[in-house]
Amino acid sequence: MKYKKLGNTDIDVSIICLGTMTWGEQNTKNEAFSQMDYSLDNGVNFFDTAELYSVPPKKETWGSTETIIGDWLESRKCRDKLILATKVTGRSGMKWFRNKETRLNKEQINGAVEGSLKRLKTDYIDLYQLHWPDRKSNFFGQLSYQHQVEDDFVEIEDQLYVLADLVKSGKVRYVGLSNETPWGVMKFLTIADRLGLPRMVSIQNPYSLLNRSYEVGLAEISIREKCGLLAYSPLAFGMLTGKYDNNNKPDGARLTLFGEMFTRYTKPKGLKYSEKFNDLAKKFNLTPTQMALGFVNSRDFLTSNIIGATNMEQLEENIASVNIDLSSEILEEIELICNENPFPCP
Repeated sequence: MKYKKLGNTDIDVSIICLGTMTWGEQNTKNEAFSQMDYSLDNGVNFFDTAELYSVPPKKETWGSTETIIGDWLESRKCRDKLILATKVTGRSGMKWFRNKETRLNKEQINGAVEGSLKRLKTDYIDLYQLHWPDRKSNFFGQLSYQHQVEDDFVEIEDQLYVLADLVKSGKVRYVGLSNETPWGVMKFLTIADRLGLPRMVSIQNPYSLLNRSYEVGLAEISIREKCGLLAYSPLAFGMLTGKYDNNNKPDGARLTLFGEMFTRYTKPKGLKYSEKFNDLAKKFNLTPTQMALGFVNSRDFLTSNIIGATNMEQLEENIASVNIDLSSEILEEIELICNENPFPCP
């Protein structure tokens, strides 16, 4: 396994991070235990979850993934070997969490932390992330920004003060962002620096061969500000594994089960370009998964690549991608495809 520093901290995290959102929905508790055991045995020391999980979000299943991880931690007695990340739900209409609209205010962030600590059966969280902004913005793949003057979002300064108290209490070690924009990231960083509050150490956003929008504004921030990318959906919901090529719908796969909810990469351009990339991998005697993950792993603004799997075969291939070094020739051909239409998705 290879490791990088988490932001400006002294923590080393594995370049492969174990994503967990399928546990409690597509994966059973026993399957999740097997995934965690294998990952830890193979050098993965970084696990990512959220109070929202499992996915798709439901009143009946939220918090189930954290509960599974907590049971595993209790049984394996290995908390000191892990860097554990979780998230507080951003502003939404989902009222299951705290019987009201979720907001990133003091009351709700504190309540969310206490709930996560209880489910995870731990007394501290290594990385606590804001799952998405409290303000109204164009995250989750939206391309058109429609400014709303009448937006009563919780001020970024106020959010940081709450997080500072959690860090001071020892319940949280470091803080990060997720599904953020360049404006949002820089506001969090500049306000934190000005007021002496905890600095964001990571940005968890989508990044893959089908979605390189991170490179436009956020990549420079990651490098200059030591606030690296935690890349999620590096396989574009599985489109970059080849299993959905030629309109295939494998039994039990996410897009087979929940395709109507996850359409970001299944529009015509997504279908076209995923097959182009998958064919390119085969040309160089790689599996589509190896090439797609190898590409993400190679980015200099990356801190860790969040992989997810619903079976052990997938997990083994995903973790092994850390050993894939893409040649200059294949990287050049990747760029040729991307330059046909730089951001084919969403």
